[in-house]
Amino acid sequence: MNLASKLAARAEAGNPVRVGLIGAGKFGSMILAQARLTPGIQIMGIADLDPERAREACRRTGWADEQVAAPSFDAAHQDGTTHITDDTEKLIAADGLDIVVEATGHPPAGIAHALQAIEHGRHLVMVNVEADVVAGPLLAQKARRAGLVYSMAYGDQPALICEQVDWARACGFEIACAGRGVKYLPKFHASTPETVWNYFYVGAELAERGGMNPKMCNSFIDGSKPSIETTAVCNATGLRPQSEGLRFPPGSRFELAEICKPEAAGGQLELSGTVEAVTSLRRDGTAIEHDIALGVFVVVEADNEYVSNCFEEYHLMYDSTSQYSVLYRPTHLIGLELGISLASIGVRGEPTGTPLGFHADVVATAKRDLKAGEMLDGEGGYCVWGKQFPADRSLQMGGLPLGLAHDVKLLRDVAEGAQLTWQDVAIDETDLAVRTRREMEAEFGGKG
Repeated sequence: MNLASKLAARAEAGNPVRVGLIGAGKFGSMILAQARLTPGIQIMGIADLDPERAREACRRTGWADEQVAAPSFDAAHQDGTTHITDDTEKLIAADGLDIVVEATGHPPAGIAHALQAIEHGRHLVMVNVEADVVAGPLLAQKARRAGLVYSMAYGDQPALICEQVDWARACGFEIACAGRGVKYLPKFHASTPETVWNYFYVGAELAERGGMNPKMCNSFIDGSKPSIETTAVCNATGLRPQSEGLRFPPGSRFELAEICKPEAAGGQLELSGTVEAVTSLRRDGTAIEHDIALGVFVVVEADNEYVSNCFEEYHLMYDSTSQYSVLYRPTHLIGLELGISLASIGVRGEPTGTPLGFHADVVATAKRDLKAGEMLDGEGGYCVWGKQFPADRSLQMGGLPLGLAHDVKLLRDVAEGAQLTWQDVAIDETDLAVRTRREMEAEFGGKG
């Protein structure tokens, strides 16, 4: 409740929280839009493979040219301006830097940047959820052992869900389900970057205006991103995935408490204490009013009749028995809200969600019949989508993590709908991301 005042005190003392941003795409641009308006936060540097793209992102989000004209990180540190570079390692190593924000969306790059940040004693905000579900539990453990904070990105749905889970537990509630909304139909699993605007939340014109990446946006539609994000929630909270992952039940926000409770209680979930993504479309494709497509929720269970009565008395949204009730947030602001993570780390030393165990995983699954010799193109592409599984089951099947299913060659045919395994692809076991993933599997073993 007092993050803003603590940031203001840092600003008044001439000691802002100094931040290095890696990646000036859509999420990075949203961070930039608010960071320049937040006393106590300084974007000391921005690293992007295309520095001109980073400068354009700054202009588009209201920055004056002179604000991003610092010739070096030393100059930026001294006068409060920002240095733009294509050298990520120099940014991470810059003197005076407090927090690294990894917003590339590329899992191998995210893992490499996280390890560099830990090596240089920097706190880390991992916007890159794709990297987090590949190796986040291990990276967070390494950060903790180094006295550093590894944090989910507030404003993105996983951190917001974790916040709701934390609220529920701090209030003493048992959690039936936590999750997010989605726009989903089974046929969307086959969606590609060419078809995404036929299904996405906004059309091609608005997407182009917002600088949206078709491949990244497609990962939200084909089922990958909901699986990734709820997997991150499982690994941060200890909630367990269902045996076959997300079921994507249709429903409105007013039906969440009825839907997101276990089948034994009349709901649609395999078990209590799990995650789910509720779709805004009925299976016939018709839209549902009052959907939760862009929001997050937690469904809690009353322990006794007194609490059930309170659900009714205070007009909560409860199920037909009034035993289950939902707290929801209808939307989220993504990078515009990241200042909460920066402030929480910078003035309190606390993450806004962090992975603690390896409870769930996301396995690459064939979108179509794949042929030996094809090159996989990763999340949101033309070849695979990501299906959620319990971590122990993923390890038993030798499932290929979705985040490592990019630029690798298939060694044998894989049928549409089948999960890919490590043995199906020519994997480079010397690659840093692969070695880090293997280390995480050995350390955590899918046992939580």
